[in-house]
Amino acid sequence: MSLARSLAIIVGLLLLLTWLSWRAINPNAEQFDYALNELDRLGVVQDALYRDLLAERTGLLRNYDPLVHEMSALHQSVTQLQEIASFDTQTARAINRVKISIDREETLIESFKRENAVLRNSLSFFARFATRTDEREIDVAIGAAATAILHLTLDTSSDALAEAAMQLEDLKRQAEKAGQFAQVQPLLAHGRLLQRLLPSLDNALRQVMTLAKKTDQDALRGLIQMRQLSSRNEARFYRVLLYVTSLLLVAFLAHLGIRLKVLVGDLHRRAGLEHLLADISMQFVNAEPESVDLQIQRAIAQLASHLGCQRAYLLMPESTGKSYLWQAAREPFPVGWPEGAPDLAIQMGYGEDRAINVPLVSRLAASPGRSLLEELGINAWAYATGSDRQGRQIALGLEVVGSESVLLKPEECVFLRMLLDTFIHAVNRGSVEEERSRLHRRLQHARRMEKIGTFTSGIAHNFNNILGGILGHAEMMEELAAGSGGSSRHLVGIRRSAERARNLIRGILMFGSHREPRRTPVSVVELAKETISLLRASLASQIELEVKSDPSGLIVSGEAAQLQQIFMNLCQNAANAMADRGSIHVILELCASSAANSFGHVGKYVKISILDTGVGMDATVLDRIFEPFFTTRPDGNGLGLATVREIVRDHGGEINVESALGEGSRFDVWLPAVASTILSPEKCVSVQTGGHGEVVMLVVSDRDRLLGEEEKLAALGYEAVGFATAEAAVQDCKANPNRYDCVVVSQLGTLAQTVELAAELRRALLSTPIVLAAKISSDVRPDDLLAAGISDVVGWPILTGEIAAALSQFSRTNGESLST
Repeated sequence: MSLARSLAIIVGLLLLLTWLSWRAINPNAEQFDYALNELDRLGVVQDALYRDLLAERTGLLRNYDPLVHEMSALHQSVTQLQEIASFDTQTARAINRVKISIDREETLIESFKRENAVLRNSLSFFARFATRTDEREIDVAIGAAATAILHLTLDTSSDALAEAAMQLEDLKRQAEKAGQFAQVQPLLAHGRLLQRLLPSLDNALRQVMTLAKKTDQDALRGLIQMRQLSSRNEARFYRVLLYVTSLLLVAFLAHLGIRLKVLVGDLHRRAGLEHLLADISMQFVNAEPESVDLQIQRAIAQLASHLGCQRAYLLMPESTGKSYLWQAAREPFPVGWPEGAPDLAIQMGYGEDRAINVPLVSRLAASPGRSLLEELGINAWAYATGSDRQGRQIALGLEVVGSESVLLKPEECVFLRMLLDTFIHAVNRGSVEEERSRLHRRLQHARRMEKIGTFTSGIAHNFNNILGGILGHAEMMEELAAGSGGSSRHLVGIRRSAERARNLIRGILMFGSHREPRRTPVSVVELAKETISLLRASLASQIELEVKSDPSGLIVSGEAAQLQQIFMNLCQNAANAMADRGSIHVILELCASSAANSFGHVGKYVKISILDTGVGMDATVLDRIFEPFFTTRPDGNGLGLATVREIVRDHGGEINVESALGEGSRFDVWLPAVASTILSPEKCVSVQTGGHGEVVMLVVSDRDRLLGEEEKLAALGYEAVGFATAEAAVQDCKANPNRYDCVVVSQLGTLAQTVELAAELRRALLSTPIVLAAKISSDVRPDDLLAAGISDVVGWPILTGEIAAALSQFSRTNGESLST
């Protein structure tokens, strides 16, 4: 549930609670009370009005002001009722009936007031007139009529009316008889008026009293009370709803609190993963190029410890010969695992971003994948794959064993992918650094060739011819002087000196023709056995040569022909240090990296130890034994140990020497060990440098030189297509981008122009390898070569051995074309 949705629910519940609270407190209760109070006040006012009417009827009320005030109060009460008690149509109609009744009362009271005023006037006149006594008979009649009228004021029954009428008629007869009709006529008029008004006045009063029964008011009161009871019941119902809604709100808030707690935990976990990712990235950024492998191993261990998993691994392509594994102390990897992880991932099917996340294996549906994970003891598994800059597949795997704990939540798979990308960037950085180092070594080699090119080319082409002539003449003279002891001895000396000079030239050429080794898995044990068998035939019979090795296979990645030179040169030097008698011990063993002083390789080393019982060396000689051309033997050339150290370092290893005068010497060679399929001994020592019909573009500005270089490549087994201008080469590349397997570019103009041409050819040919043949390479930087897409550097003019070694790196011996 999203935060916005949760907030909407909370706001809705709060609004509902507010409405229910308002309804539960019965907001109309006060109005009902006001309405009932107003009805009570209305009844009290009406009672006072009826009392004052009776008082006025009996003549006890001085004026009509109380009646006016009471009628005004009645109208105000009705108005108040209309304002506060009009809850519905039925109540409004009841109030209207009360109002009509009060209006009827007001009409009757007004009529009563008018008639009562006339009545009071007539009674007053009648009382004054009745006091006159001119005639006794008339006075008696007037008294009787006055008595009847006064009685009528108290009783307006038909008998009283008849009696009053009779007395008035008797008074009329008496007045006419006495001749005083004119004097009593006003009295008679007022009497008859009183006779008529008193019944009418009492009738009006009875009507008012009939209205005083308050039937409409009682109906209104009952209706309001019924509405009040209904409102109370409704409020009670809403209070129940309010209670239930409050419980729901409390339950939802509790649920939301639990979710917030889980969310906070997820945020802390996410922040931890982000910090871990940032720390690992910074470690790779700050790591030295040679320590990238060690940093990757440390980062995997750090990742596994942070996530609480017991096994973690970064699977590299088989061609690299290395992978990074981490495991807890008591959780070793099963046999064949994690090598089988890619097959299992394909079987289970990749998810989004080519990743698989199994939080708990026990929750998976029954399948072969689940069965395999359970057999391996894996309770949770996360696996992701990606490609490096060379298109090779790299996989990162994390495993929980021995506990039912979730490794990664589904939403955290993105961090697994990001971590894998970080490792891939580190691997790519290592590849770039390796490529830069390789190009740097090639540049160093080219520069070294430039330094010794002047005299090596003269020695190779001229001095070899001179030595050939000397040796030829010396051999002929030896045949002619056969049997002549003195002359023959001198001729033999001349021939041997010439042969030593030729060996010196060969050593110089061998030292200068150093090239990048073509890495293949090599069995050091098999290579040592074959080399020792060759050495035994050339060593003195009194020199013992013994080989000791571990029973396990000792495999290194390198070039067998160059590795063989290590055994040959070190054993030859050991034999030369002994006076045709002694022993040489060759010991082969597998050691941990810590024993090898951590020469930049994370893993194990193959240690080659060669011990002799020769004369040994002092400290001065030890400091210089690896210098080219330094030697302590008259017939030595000083290139054997220098070549050995170059070969060892090119293979990522190191060499140590221990020696003392009279105690012999010990050479320890450390080479990185790899776990790979062992090639046969024949393949271990064979070096393929020829082509298999691959098409090579050759760009040489000198047409005569171009023909010679084409023939040289053809002799090596390549199909050379030459171009004398850069424009022609670029046009042909654009027209036939898939034609060439490799490109060899000689220096055309300046070195910068040649590098620019190589970059233009790279854009046209994409992934086709490009080899640069440079005259002067001292100003070339590896970064410039990488940017231009140059894969290798050789010297110019091209030497057959050097170009063969360079092109052999891209040969089809592994079933792949040069362009791949």
